[in-house]
Amino acid sequence: MDYELLIFLIPWMLPILWSGIGYMTEKSHLRRLAVREAAAADIVVTNLKTIVRPETVRQSQLVTGNVVIATDYFKTLVTTLRNLVGGEMKAAQRLMLRARREALLRLLDEARAMGATEVWNLRYQFCNVQQMSGNKGAISVEIYAYGTAVVREA
Repeated sequence: MDYELLIFLIPWMLPILWSGIGYMTEKSHLRRLAVREAAAADIVVTNLKTIVRPETVRQSQLVTGNVVIATDYFKTLVTTLRNLVGGEMKAAQRLMLRARREALLRLLDEARAMGATEVWNLRYQFCNVQQMSGNKGAISVEIYAYGTAVVREA
């Protein structure tokens, strides 16, 4: 009897386990992002193309940040079901937001390494890695952030 109950419960327990692990991983990543964003708050970031006061620019350089990030299997299952029924795919939206934040922070790390205090003309590029690979597994995206880091004369 106990063996039959165990066989019955295992398929129901795995999605719950996946959900819990995915939730903890996402929350941990969001906490790390918040800490890193607070540390990078001193760098001015804008999407404007034209640099203000260009005569004070001592150095400028292209800086980039790149990240590939995927959802956990439970969120992929929920998103697939949501796609069948229709509606807002919140798991995919949260994934994109996390990816954009991570790519921006990597860009800011590169800007800080060169001594920049500003990043101008910030742009994002997006690629759905799952569609490119033909993989039917977890939803994964690549975000590429780029901009011009500026070092001003003192």
